[in-house]
Amino acid sequence: MYQQFLQTIIPMLPEAIVIAVALTVLLFDLFVEKERKFVLGWYSLGGILIAAYVSYELMGPGGSFFGGTFLLDPFSTFFKFVFYIACGLGILLSMNYLKIEDIHRGEYYALMLFSTTGMMLMASAGDLITLYLGLELMALSIYILAGFMRRDNRSNEAAIKYLVLGAFSSGIMIYGMSLLYGLSGTTNLAGILAFLRTADLMNPVIFLSMIMLFVSFGFKVAAVPFHMWVPDVYEGAPTSVTAFMSAGPKVAGFAVLLRVFLYAFGPMHDHITVILSGLAVLTMAVGNIMALSQTNIKRMLAYSSIAHAGYALVGLAAGGPEGAASVMLYVFIYALMNMGAFGVVILLRKSGERGEEIADFAGLGKTNKLAAFLMLIFMFSLTGIPPLAGFMGKFFIFKSAVEAGLLWLAVVGVLFSAISAYFYLRVVMVMYMSEPKGSFKLATAPSLAIALAITVIAVVFIGVYPTDLLNFARASIAGIM
Repeated sequence: MYQQFLQTIIPMLPEAIVIAVALTVLLFDLFVEKERKFVLGWYSLGGILIAAYVSYELMGPGGSFFGGTFLLDPFSTFFKFVFYIACGLGILLSMNYLKIEDIHRGEYYALMLFSTTGMMLMASAGDLITLYLGLELMALSIYILAGFMRRDNRSNEAAIKYLVLGAFSSGIMIYGMSLLYGLSGTTNLAGILAFLRTADLMNPVIFLSMIMLFVSFGFKVAAVPFHMWVPDVYEGAPTSVTAFMSAGPKVAGFAVLLRVFLYAFGPMHDHITVILSGLAVLTMAVGNIMALSQTNIKRMLAYSSIAHAGYALVGLAAGGPEGAASVMLYVFIYALMNMGAFGVVILLRKSGERGEEIADFAGLGKTNKLAAFLMLIFMFSLTGIPPLAGFMGKFFIFKSAVEAGLLWLAVVGVLFSAISAYFYLRVVMVMYMSEPKGSFKLATAPSLAIALAITVIAVVFIGVYPTDLLNFARASIAGIM
């Protein structure tokens, strides 16, 4: 009995570790002085590293546990490493920022860990019920983090908007799941796949349930037309939360899209390629065009986030092992370069100034050459300029579309990438071609320096040598395709 219990619980050990660390953070917070709350950040980071090590030790073929509701496989392991990186970077970006904003409280780190646990459950979900529980654990934590600056009206507004629209999308998802359960008699993804292999795929109820699920997941990844919340929430939330939100939950959303739409709904992929292609074009168009007129760097990166969801949807529309692997590679790269860009924004949060306007970067190349160079690297990578990681991510996405016979979609993606160069390079131009407004001391801290060093080195290294990461993604997707 004891041995059987251990064999059952060990696959969930990484999630258990992260939850345990989050709960002990809440306990230790009662005894840590306000000036030393950063200790809780380092403790949380240590917990993430331990969970990552356990996940590494558990790597292998894996299996199905708890009646097929929880899956330990290479696919889930790949995404868990992305979540560890996103959470770890989020913690490093937060330590000094929370002190500056005077919101340095232990529950912040606990909420970030709870959110990460929800993402991990989403990646390992073998059942719609497990998927829903993970998604809600992630979402509820993010709602609170978005409104963490309780005395800031923008933060309160961001939290309320995200909560209301998020609750609405969850309701749609539950209704879609109920329709699917009524048709198939199961909530297990493998069972749904078996049902669809023998079902009439032109059944309108099947299409309705699938569309409802995509509406909800589309909300999480900020695909158009489910993107309305993104600019206001990204702008109003604390910048460290925005950085984490732009990476972790978005990557989790794509993990679910891949698991549900390329695995469970695999037999229907040929029927929905046109829909996915249209949504990809619409998402790239809205994200890139709306970003052109933004003057606030957080709103610009919010619309950029929408555009990048469109690029990833191109890989989803392409389908197949190569399309799925290209999406996995892309969202990993996107998380790194986007969190790095927000890290530079956090650098400018000093002396009562938030550094959130693009104009605040004026002359940064003359007053703070290193900070300007880091932002240049991240802007070039987001644009897709070689030899940086962003270029390699887009290259494999568009390559998978061409191989799937969607040449026109790849061409559209390249055109919108060219448009994006305007608003990304405008930041570079402001930094190097404009005169500085005056001396401005950056909000430097060891934790922030570590986060920026990790992101910039990774963006450059993956751009030059993406092979190992791509092969890891290919091997991870092989088990479900």
